[in-house]
Amino acid sequence: MSDPLVSELSSPVSRPIRILVVDDHPMVRTGIGAVISSQADMTVVGEAEDGDVAVALCREHRPDLVLMDLQMPRMNGLAAMETILAELPGTRVMVLTTYRGDVQALTALKAGASGYLLKNAIRKELLNAVRDVHAGRRYITPEMAQELSFRMTEDSLSPREVEVIIEVSAGGSNKEVAARLGVTEETVKTHMKSILFKLGASDRVQAVVIALRRGVIPPQA
Repeated sequence: MSDPLVSELSSPVSRPIRILVVDDHPMVRTGIGAVISSQADMTVVGEAEDGDVAVALCREHRPDLVLMDLQMPRMNGLAAMETILAELPGTRVMVLTTYRGDVQALTALKAGASGYLLKNAIRKELLNAVRDVHAGRRYITPEMAQELSFRMTEDSLSPREVEVIIEVSAGGSNKEVAARLGVTEETVKTHMKSILFKLGASDRVQAVVIALRRGVIPPQA
């Protein structure tokens, strides 16, 4: 008859999900860490305030999952994600952001993110999202999935049109935008007509508002 104690000691023990929390706001990192640390199957192996520190800590700790903010000083979340996934392809990255813009979501997912979660849903959805992503599934909230599906059927702005609307959002006139981008004023007018049509906007101000909401214009632009 086998010894129960020996059997118990020899049985494999599940290793907790090792998580790195990356956000430039200390209170956010603390809050996320508290939620994760309350779970027996998860542990926080480090916290980073920007992408540079995140990459360094990933090299040191090799976490299973990185919870990554997008908008940070120095190296942003997208750049850090690309570096981490290139060096440590077994690591999964889930984006945490306050920004609902679908362009940001699409960019993050195309860069290799396994999940995309708004920060206002952390208390309700974070733990399930972490477990899903760690299990190899992609996690996108139903709300975000619906927006992504809708936006993917629309005409997207060209790289040059994105540059134009960013310059316009900074208050530049057509003449000023043309000078900054090294094109003619007539070219800027043509781009603006296309931008208004693609965004369904009636004027420049509305175009900027829509572009900000959809994430075409990064928050820091």
